[in-house]
Amino acid sequence: MKKEVLIVLGSPNSPSGKLSDISLSRLNYCVNHYQPGNLILCTGGWGAHFNTSEHAHASLARQYLIENGIPEAVFLDFALSGNTVEDAVKAKEILSELENINLTIITSDYHVNRVKLIFNEILKTYSMDVIGVESTMDKDVMMHYNSMKKRQ
Repeated sequence: MKKEVLIVLGSPNSPSGKLSDISLSRLNYCVNHYQPGNLILCTGGWGAHFNTSEHAHASLARQYLIENGIPEAVFLDFALSGNTVEDAVKAKEILSELENINLTIITSDYHVNRVKLIFNEILKTYSMDVIGVESTMDKDVMMHYNSMKKRQ
């Protein structure tokens, strides 16, 4: 039987490390769908567009998941990435140590098409599902996201 790896993609947090609503929606999906035996990989390092705090976004995400009942032992190394392409590249490096796995990539609804395009290319040898959790973004955040997307 294949082991399931839940990959929670990084998203914004405040300079003080407070997770955004986008981050919380992804993390709460992970908490609600975690099953014993699953492994979890959190992505996100630092970047002016999503995290200027002293802690890597993946570290903040992991801490939230642990505080919400996920056992510490199920976490893989962090993918300290700065964008979606790096999420996939760094995740591939970490996952290369594992055999017989399925991936569930947790992102936001507005991000699904981009994630599928990137992850299906970089991680094409893996069986995967991409889950887009509902997000509520105000106009300013959406404009910021679209401007970042154009730069990548």
